[in-house]
Amino acid sequence: MNWHPEILLYTRLRKSPYFYASGRHGVEAYSVVNHQYHPRRYGDPVEEYWALVNDVTLWDVGAERQVEVTGPDAFEFVNMLTMRDLSGLEIGQCKYALITTDAGNIISDPILLRVDDQRFWFSTAESTLLVWALAAAHWSGLDVKVIEADVGPVQVQGKKALEVLVDLFGESIRDIRRYWSKRYELDGMDVVVSRTGFTNAPGYEIYLENAGQYADRLWETVWKAGQPYGMRVTGPVHISRIETGILSYDADMDLDTNPFEVAFHYPWLDEIDQETAFIGQPALQEIRDRGVERKLVGIEIAGPPLGSYIDGSMPDVFPVRDDGDKIGFVSSACYSPRLEKNIGFAMVPVSFAENGTTLQIETPHGTESATVVDKPFLPYQG
Repeated sequence: MNWHPEILLYTRLRKSPYFYASGRHGVEAYSVVNHQYHPRRYGDPVEEYWALVNDVTLWDVGAERQVEVTGPDAFEFVNMLTMRDLSGLEIGQCKYALITTDAGNIISDPILLRVDDQRFWFSTAESTLLVWALAAAHWSGLDVKVIEADVGPVQVQGKKALEVLVDLFGESIRDIRRYWSKRYELDGMDVVVSRTGFTNAPGYEIYLENAGQYADRLWETVWKAGQPYGMRVTGPVHISRIETGILSYDADMDLDTNPFEVAFHYPWLDEIDQETAFIGQPALQEIRDRGVERKLVGIEIAGPPLGSYIDGSMPDVFPVRDDGDKIGFVSSACYSPRLEKNIGFAMVPVSFAENGTTLQIETPHGTESATVVDKPFLPYQG
């Protein structure tokens, strides 16, 4: 199929605080994330990939909304909401925080920021988290307030991201460790800068408060600072996120998956035994004890290059077969220019999940063989 449908611009879909600023750079394709328009690419995705690898890129990720939790019981409530053990979480620290149902299925996979003693942001691209948190707050009986805060992030990602951030915020930016954040004032704007991102390149996110008022100013300020370093506006570079094993909600996991199927390689899964009870804890302990029937594994796929994932080359999952029977699917796949091979993630039965196992994948080029390998395919470069 060679589909090229347009995406309709109208009032029913929300717009990022940076919608008009980022749109001025010539968006070629949008997708819809969190009920909002989200720029996917501005040109050749492979050129955008190399801009990330060699220089620096600026992303409109305003579709990541901040589910803000405040109030006297905010810490207790946030700890109840996520499977992560937050007992040692300090102000300024961030965590990748899976949110699960009482059955242990994944609702959302946000980054959690502890902005203040009793102020937290769940930075999420899944709109279900807001209503889930509102309902949980209502029935918990805890003294908390849950809102969608007027906070909009941009990502500055790439080899020269640190140089751009130093020019914007000063030398203290060098002290921010990975998955930590620091508050700054920039040209009269209040921001939180975190050392996080959706790539394996050095990168940061700048969270702008009162984004509805100041988004245009922040965008142009960052864009101007990036010009000496060859900054390019791009969409999220999915080749890089696949290379580094970063999962994408609604592609690689959803309400039908649990953490032991998709995040089995993360050591913090042991945190489900924490003393503080959280939603889904008994179910996750039961899932761990009995084991899972399938896992999301890394694969290398033979054959011609598969594309960049966001170029229309993967409109649907690729079936995985064994002797003609469908046994699973490839959820994300691309051609890695640095590795010079096709890579991706495949959900397969555990009996097919061992490294070295050969699989048969239906790709747009025909049936190709694939080999199960470790992920990430490339380590974090920051």
